[in-house]
Amino acid sequence: MAIWNPWHGCHKISPGCANCYVYRRDESIGRDASVVTKTGGYDLPLKKDRQGRFKLTADDGEVFTCMTSDFFLSDADEWRQGCWDMIRLRQELHFHIITKRIDRFAECIPPDWGNGWDNVTICSTCEDQERADYRLPIFLSLPIKHRELISEPMLGELNIEKYLASGLIEHVTCGGESGDNARPCDLRWIQEVRRECIRCGVPFTFRQTGAVFIKAGRVYHLERRLQIPQARKSGYSYIPGKDSGAAIRYQLPDRAALFARLSRSHFRNRFRLTEKDKAYIAEKGADTIRLHAQDIVKKRLSAEAPENDGKQTPMRGHPVFIAQHATACCCRSCLEKWHGIPAGKVLTQAEQAYIVDVITDWITRAAGS
Repeated sequence: MAIWNPWHGCHKISPGCANCYVYRRDESIGRDASVVTKTGGYDLPLKKDRQGRFKLTADDGEVFTCMTSDFFLSDADEWRQGCWDMIRLRQELHFHIITKRIDRFAECIPPDWGNGWDNVTICSTCEDQERADYRLPIFLSLPIKHRELISEPMLGELNIEKYLASGLIEHVTCGGESGDNARPCDLRWIQEVRRECIRCGVPFTFRQTGAVFIKAGRVYHLERRLQIPQARKSGYSYIPGKDSGAAIRYQLPDRAALFARLSRSHFRNRFRLTEKDKAYIAEKGADTIRLHAQDIVKKRLSAEAPENDGKQTPMRGHPVFIAQHATACCCRSCLEKWHGIPAGKVLTQAEQAYIVDVITDWITRAAGS
């Protein structure tokens, strides 16, 4: 990748800006990051070497633009058109622009923008739900060819599935916050956005843990050099159709502890076998019910991204359906939350057998009560 910073300096506008790395770095050298200045690299896309060749080439990868400021900052209005002119000229390069000011986009585009340019990706940030619900409706309404979303630093749980379902967002990136005053990032937040991406078929990147990372209720403090490698090592990044979740390490719960937890859930305890269900089980026999469970798990749960996941298990109609809800084996989200089996992976035969065992165990208990 290449970096092009046509100007430097910015103004904080939302919670994600509180511990801005540009401000931290500038402060360390006695510089005021709130002062916006045009840089010596303003015309980098046009600069050439001694042989007359452009210094930036397609081999450099995406050109990340304005990484020490915001491309749509009002202070830079007089310089922006010149940047658009360079971007238009260098069609063989792909420019990646990240912004917290997507609400200024419409007033900052060039006259010939039309429905967007093929060589530009616009990435809107949303560090929390409030910012997501303000920025993303605007983002989706704009004429943009390539859209991405980033939540970094991620400051809370996000529900963005309704925006992903538009089919207009090509990639989502999440990550924690670095620095001495970093706010915590919880793995549960990462997992939820990842599951939403899986259901909508959107690639997902877990970029970094941040300096303060919470996993299973335990707080970890990580040095800067470990934050990106640990996120990569987790296996939580996702590419549709690649069985990405198979790389995630996990441990199945102890069966007794699982049923104890389920017994404390008001929602799970709502599911009970009717007398009709019990008569059906007695008529068919345990072996047949187990075969039914195997078939249902294979057809409705085993795929990397099951069709209509989260809604694929009816609330009634078969004892196995009831047992799935009662044991949190009804969808891939519940399997991850309750059983640890990661979303975004094809279920192995062993995993399918475990799920069937849990379902049939519950049915045996419930039918005998």
